[in-house]
Amino acid sequence: MDTLAIDIETYSDVSLPDCGVHRYAASEQFEILLFAYSLNDEPTRIIDLASGQTMPDEIMECLMDDSVVKTAFNAAFERNCINRFFGLSLKPEGWRCTAVQASMLSLPLSLEGVGGALNLDKKKMSEGKDLIRYFCMPCKPTKANGGRTRNLPSDAPEKWELFKTYCIRDVDVEKQIRSKLAKFPIPDREQELYCMDQRINDRGIMVDRELISHAVACDLLYKEAASKRAYEISGLENPNSVSQLKDWLNEKGIEVDSLAKAAVEELVEKTEGEVSEMMKLRLSMSKTSVKKYEAMERSVCPDGRVHGLLQFYGANRTGRWAGRLVQIHNLPQNHMEDLELARSIVKEGRYDLVELLYDSTPEVLSELIRTAFVAKPGCRFIVSDFSAIEARVMGYLAGEGWVMEEFRGAGKIYEQTASKMFHVPIKEITKGSPYRARGKVASLACQYGGAEGALVSMGALNFVEEEELKGLVQSWRTANPHIVNYWYEIDGAVKAAVKERKMTMVGRVTVYYQSGMLKIALPSGRVLSYVRPRMTVNRFGSESVSYEGVGTNRKWTRIESYGAKFCENIVQATARDVLAEAMLRLGKKGFDIVCHIHDEVVLEVPEGISSVEEVNEIMAVCPDWCEGLPLKAAGFESPFYKKD
Repeated sequence: MDTLAIDIETYSDVSLPDCGVHRYAASEQFEILLFAYSLNDEPTRIIDLASGQTMPDEIMECLMDDSVVKTAFNAAFERNCINRFFGLSLKPEGWRCTAVQASMLSLPLSLEGVGGALNLDKKKMSEGKDLIRYFCMPCKPTKANGGRTRNLPSDAPEKWELFKTYCIRDVDVEKQIRSKLAKFPIPDREQELYCMDQRINDRGIMVDRELISHAVACDLLYKEAASKRAYEISGLENPNSVSQLKDWLNEKGIEVDSLAKAAVEELVEKTEGEVSEMMKLRLSMSKTSVKKYEAMERSVCPDGRVHGLLQFYGANRTGRWAGRLVQIHNLPQNHMEDLELARSIVKEGRYDLVELLYDSTPEVLSELIRTAFVAKPGCRFIVSDFSAIEARVMGYLAGEGWVMEEFRGAGKIYEQTASKMFHVPIKEITKGSPYRARGKVASLACQYGGAEGALVSMGALNFVEEEELKGLVQSWRTANPHIVNYWYEIDGAVKAAVKERKMTMVGRVTVYYQSGMLKIALPSGRVLSYVRPRMTVNRFGSESVSYEGVGTNRKWTRIESYGAKFCENIVQATARDVLAEAMLRLGKKGFDIVCHIHDEVVLEVPEGISSVEEVNEIMAVCPDWCEGLPLKAAGFESPFYKKD
């Protein structure tokens, strides 16, 4: 089988990080400058398209031949840019993404990062960022550059030759990575999922540009009015200034160490009159209710759709999808009963009515963000969401019998949890019951080994006293002995793999060591990888396993872990695999997936075709590899996206 390794350098007046590759390549000014390639690992060659060279017929034929495997690091960029520039429709099936292959081994998501982690002989050239800034982006017109807005090869011939070397080097680095990872190929199933993901991103999702425009304008008017009122109250030159506001509060006899959101909310409750109003204004002015609207506005393509919202294998320790551009995984929830009315008022530009009818304009705009995603004319969205998928998977893997029985029956896991914890008959635990609230927060906070701190972060102090927290943790653990035991079994298996190179089966997962990595094989057959594991002493003075990975600071570092944390990875990864199987089934049934968020899929379905019930049934089919896992999905249909 022939293989064509590719790297390209491009120009566009659109920001790639801010707008994504689809909008970037849709610009009228977009062009491919350099095309570097290596056919069947021959020495890398480069085509200087910007200087008038043309693509060889052989290479064009390779691009269009699906039997020739095209490889690139972040292949979605190359494929979409090549499609746009040459007017092609290259399908993802003919491509292999080295970034995905690296991510499956929990390596960094950048070419430079992978090269560093693998200690490659050839590394990405450090001059690249400056060269890209010079040739690939617009420049400011100055007297020194003759007033030009773009740098061409003729403007800096020596830099251009270096840029060509840089492009060649990227192909060489990608080939070296692929060679290093040759014994860890992308499994066929994951390649199938990658192709599905690319089709979803290529399809995109329509946005209501009119609603977006009015939402941004409404927010601007509100902020101006709020700032004016804050100035009237305080007389401050800049009412948003923390230091000025602290001085003003001090003059009112109120000393504060912080004006963070929590501190300001506390002041709202504790103060009256002008101070309370001023604090309310600060909260409203600081609320970033339109950032996502602006992201949609930047990213929308000429077809009225936003593309590229999802990154396949973006969360490399679980394989879950990551959000890009609009960051759909943290969209604000909506709870308004009159959501459709509020939406129509904003869309019509009736800003005064928003102010009149609702307590908080920023809150309204925040709740409407989801509704900016709309189905195309003649279609509606069918949205289907797995019910408590992580709790189901955890109970299934750990063999927590009562959890499985509950999910096979009424599925009232929070009520049943509370009943087990507090020895209260389940019939007495209603939706508004304080016992249910305790059961819910304990289920969410304690499932992966969380203790008092996790309960606090989940808001437990809103309905229990601090001294009750420890007992709440213990009650949950007593009610779920098999889950607790599962943490320790996984912890022991991980330590045995690292210390003794011992393979251990823990229920439906297998833990082992291979090629310098800790491996955990999931029920689906997919394998989680942890790079260069070793035994270390954790911050509590106990023996634990650590590994190398991308930390919270996005840098390659050593990460401490423990049994319950590995369980979290296992459960979330298995839930991802269940969702992936469901999406494949939906695709084979002819449904167009336009988006998926956590454990939820959004389908764009023609009016009169299918139903919520049909989609839920397809979602709830149990894959062969997790026989006995009780799945349930619930959904709704709507002309726009929302949280039902």
